[in-house]
Amino acid sequence: MSAWAPSDALGRRVVCGTEYATVRYVGSVPPTAGIWLGVEWDDPQRGKHDGTYEGTQYFKCRHPRGGSFIRPNKANFGVDFLTAVKDRYGLNDEQDGTENTLVFGKKTVEFVGMDSIVEQQRQVQLNQLVDISVRECAVSHAGQKEEIGRTCSNIRHINLSKNLISSWETVTAIASQVQNLETLNISENKMKFPSTSTSVSSVFSKLKILALNQTEITWTEVLICAPGWPALEELYLTSNNITVLERPGNDVLQTLKLLDLSDNHLPDGNQLHLIAHLPRLEQLILRNTGISSIHFPDAGFGCKTKMFPSLKRLAINDNKISQWSSINELDKLPSLRSLQCHNNPFMDTEKNPETLRQLIIAKISQLEVLNKSEILPAERKGAELDYRKIFGNEWLAAGGNWNPEKNKPSEEFLAAHPRYSSLCLKYGAPEEGELKGQQPLTLKNQLLTLTIRCPENPEQKPVEKKLPESMTIQKVKGLLYRLLKIPGSELKLSYESSKLEGKEVELDNDLKPLQFYSIENGDCVLVRW
Repeated sequence: MSAWAPSDALGRRVVCGTEYATVRYVGSVPPTAGIWLGVEWDDPQRGKHDGTYEGTQYFKCRHPRGGSFIRPNKANFGVDFLTAVKDRYGLNDEQDGTENTLVFGKKTVEFVGMDSIVEQQRQVQLNQLVDISVRECAVSHAGQKEEIGRTCSNIRHINLSKNLISSWETVTAIASQVQNLETLNISENKMKFPSTSTSVSSVFSKLKILALNQTEITWTEVLICAPGWPALEELYLTSNNITVLERPGNDVLQTLKLLDLSDNHLPDGNQLHLIAHLPRLEQLILRNTGISSIHFPDAGFGCKTKMFPSLKRLAINDNKISQWSSINELDKLPSLRSLQCHNNPFMDTEKNPETLRQLIIAKISQLEVLNKSEILPAERKGAELDYRKIFGNEWLAAGGNWNPEKNKPSEEFLAAHPRYSSLCLKYGAPEEGELKGQQPLTLKNQLLTLTIRCPENPEQKPVEKKLPESMTIQKVKGLLYRLLKIPGSELKLSYESSKLEGKEVELDNDLKPLQFYSIENGDCVLVRW
């Protein structure tokens, strides 16, 4: 059993088979002989303990069963960058000894100088590489100084994700030899970042795109490194346990156009104010960050905020936004053109997806794309006219009036519907005829009063029932089984409308809601089994 381990093994990243880990301890573990590595696995299910063995704590783990002891020869400490590149692109030095010879009859002729020719060809091929990916190639260090620059002088894009890089210094050592580096992906490398400001060098002077997903970087560490990224346009920071933001100084991230903070935990929407003054930020991705509200306190109803001045595209999918007021706030963003907002609780307040889309469109005046679907002018006009009509009675009840001198809707109404006044200016106030029979959008007014009748069972008296129009046919059947005490047989539902005398419409899709079939108040549901 080999007892050898690199002198700098402590803190290094290693891979054992397919499992990644960080070395937390190097030394003896009595009563056994020889050197052991105490490792903390990325996957805690792989471990056996927390670094404690027979009462002695050799190292600490975040997870109570995240650690193990392994022999050094079981751990792969990785290779240098250039070795990985040559292996990945089939340009390594391993020869079988026959390539430089040629057989004439029974004589073998050796070509003197072939080694240098092959090496020259290899150098030419490496120098032609512009876009290099060494993902999962166990890269752990830069290798000999200046060798990368000599061998791969045309690199512009590097994918170094999921390797064994354990510090930002290693990244800098590799990048310092790549003169025109524009794109760098070092995601899925758990590494140490500088904790204090370092002297700014020109290593990343041309870097435009940087991915640091799943690297355990904090926002503070981002800001410490950021002065070294003077031309950065896109920064990806997903799944990093970032919970706190700080306002960047006026000398960092000023060129940033895209920022992805998805899968971090930022439940306090006010945290966003700390990054709201990045002057060129056009795209902000905040998927699954726990955000529950959005608010721009510097601007009143109908005014534009000074925050996020260039923001065109915003993604807030899979969050906890429960109030429509946060959607109202988005109208304050002066440049917003595209919004993704799937899977937020506020969307559950309206069961009809088409109505839901209309409400969002009407509330955000400059929106051109909603949930990746373009908003055409006709759709916007229809959404705004319907919005004006749907909330017309509420507007009147809150003090709205067709006479401009008497039109004084309450603060509460304006807070809930900040665009209503501008829509009335655009299209005129809703006319009285438009509002007749128009009901506000509340669940109470989405109930249908229906008569339930069993035509094949005359003894069963018709029953009147109020059902939500969003109720699926399947749920209606479940209710009718209980209500009519029908044994476990297959129900068949249909309905008769007062508008279609003598015609029966079958309710044949269990997954559709009642409103899908255009059922109205007073219609009769027929139950057969």
